[in-house]
Amino acid sequence: MSHSGTALLNPYKIFADIKLAKGMRVADLGCGRTGHFVFPAAKTVGDTGIVYGVDVMKDVLENIKSTARAEGCANVQTVWSDLERAGKTPLPPASVDACFFVNVLFQVKDKRSAIAEAARLLKKQGHLVIIDWQKKLGMLGPAPGQMLIIDTLVDLAGQSMLKLAKQFQASDYHFGLIFAKE
Repeated sequence: MSHSGTALLNPYKIFADIKLAKGMRVADLGCGRTGHFVFPAAKTVGDTGIVYGVDVMKDVLENIKSTARAEGCANVQTVWSDLERAGKTPLPPASVDACFFVNVLFQVKDKRSAIAEAARLLKKQGHLVIIDWQKKLGMLGPAPGQMLIIDTLVDLAGQSMLKLAKQFQASDYHFGLIFAKE
C-alpha cells in the first residue's frame, strides 16, 4: 500500500463514473510520486489522449517521467505548478476533460485558488473529481482537524461555476465528489 492510501482506491471505477474515454485529456493535480491515477488514466485515454501529471515537487515529476518511460506511456506529460496560484499552471484554459485532486486538498492552504485553477483548466461539461480522506487508517491520513468538510468544498466549487454531479464513497476511508463545469 502506498503511503498516501491511494491503493485503497480503484481509479477505473471512478473513470467509469465520469465516462473517461479514448482521446480525452486529464490533469492529475498533485499527482504524487506513484502516479496511482496517472498511469491508469494513461491506459484509459490511450495513445490519442494525454494525461498531465501536475505537482509542485520536481522530484515527484521526475519519478513520474521515469515510470512513464519505463512503462511506455508516451501520453503522460509532467507539469510543474503551484496549484494555489490560480492561472499559473502552464496548460491552456478549457483544455482538459477531467481534473483530479486525490488525497491532495487536505494539504492545500488556499483551497479556493486550487479549485479555481482546476475549473480554469476544464472544458465545458468537464469533470473535477475530488477524493479525500474521511477517516484515518492507522497512521495514514490527515489529523482530524485537517479533514475536509464536504459542504465547504461544494461551496468553493460553486464559486468557480462547478456543480456537484455526484457524491460517493470512494473507499472505506475516502469520500468522492464529482463536479461538472457548467
